[in-house]
Amino acid sequence: MPWSPHAALLRDLVLGVLGTAAFLIDLGADLWAAGQYVLSGRYLWAALVLALLGLASVAMQLFSWVWLRADPAGLHAPQPPGRCLALLHLLQLGYLYRCLQGLRQGLLVWQQEVPSDFDMAYADFLSLDISMLRLFETFLETTPQLTLVLAIILQSGQVEYYQWVSICTSFLGISWALLDYHRALRICLPSKALLRLGSSVIYFLWNLLLLWPRVLVVALFSALFPRYVALHFLGLWLVLLFWVWLQGTDFMPDPCSEWLYRATVATILYFSWFNVAEGHTRGRATIHLMFLLSDSILMVVTWVTHSPWLPSGVPLQMLLPVGGVCFLLGLVLRLVYYCWLHPSCRREPDRVDGTRDLCSLEWRQLPQNRRMAQLAQNFFPKTRDEAALPWKGEVNGVL
Repeated sequence: MPWSPHAALLRDLVLGVLGTAAFLIDLGADLWAAGQYVLSGRYLWAALVLALLGLASVAMQLFSWVWLRADPAGLHAPQPPGRCLALLHLLQLGYLYRCLQGLRQGLLVWQQEVPSDFDMAYADFLSLDISMLRLFETFLETTPQLTLVLAIILQSGQVEYYQWVSICTSFLGISWALLDYHRALRICLPSKALLRLGSSVIYFLWNLLLLWPRVLVVALFSALFPRYVALHFLGLWLVLLFWVWLQGTDFMPDPCSEWLYRATVATILYFSWFNVAEGHTRGRATIHLMFLLSDSILMVVTWVTHSPWLPSGVPLQMLLPVGGVCFLLGLVLRLVYYCWLHPSCRREPDRVDGTRDLCSLEWRQLPQNRRMAQLAQNFFPKTRDEAALPWKGEVNGVL
């Protein structure tokens, strides 16, 4: 059954609240784990947890600040002065400010009996940026944090209660970010049907089932060879960064910040697939899948030839089949999704969820998040909606 307009707006508002709460809970769990490591004298583990948190937070604040500076003047009015915004981002509060701004706009739209087109478009604009920042945070902090916790558990041979909390919150954050990002991409394109329950479940499962073996592989490698995992990541990251550069990405407003985006995408590609350019998507996805699979197989061969047992006494024979089954099942579900659940037909736009008619001049004068629209066109290559693409010379936001 389709959602009524008012119910759909309330749903979006509740999802925004839950997404912000999930971020805060995951942050609290990581800080709690770092504190417990310090109290138990494991200072290196605490330093690694805090380093991952710090690097991801700095990158997220930089993205948020660059986007705010690139948006047209007056788009986000009223908002704090530039110095206050700079201070918020310096204090690592820029993402939370965006979350509160999005919730406030969503509440404003929900309270209106007949929401205006501008208010709804601006609410979509804010939610799309938040979804992108959440995805970056997921692969810059949450996924590496999960890998680190698993490596610590495998190496020590015991699981503390706070580590269970960290694992659960990490899985929650990853799952939420993947679904929210995919839903955001569909909002950008009027020719794409919204994410339904069945396709949501399949999309979530194949992403998680393909991501989990990769996380397990890196965690096992870290537990067995903790001194070489940094070299392994750096070597693959440089290769992936070069590959992203060859694709000619043009996501950020200036060349310097574009390298920040490419470095972030290279980190995402270390764990999962992320499409950054249009055309030949299937070929690039296949190359990436084979690249990660080959790397994982090489690490498995290294474990088997050097040490068939983990330091904690857990046999690899118990873990490797689990990872292999998850990978195969995820691959099957991915094929099912793209063959039958990945829509490519046009439909009438639904004004409730932000997929409005982009052909009208009135709509072109409303806030449009062209950053996400460009990624959406790359993600959905079958049916191109030229009206949703940025015009040459346009800036992101209000024309």
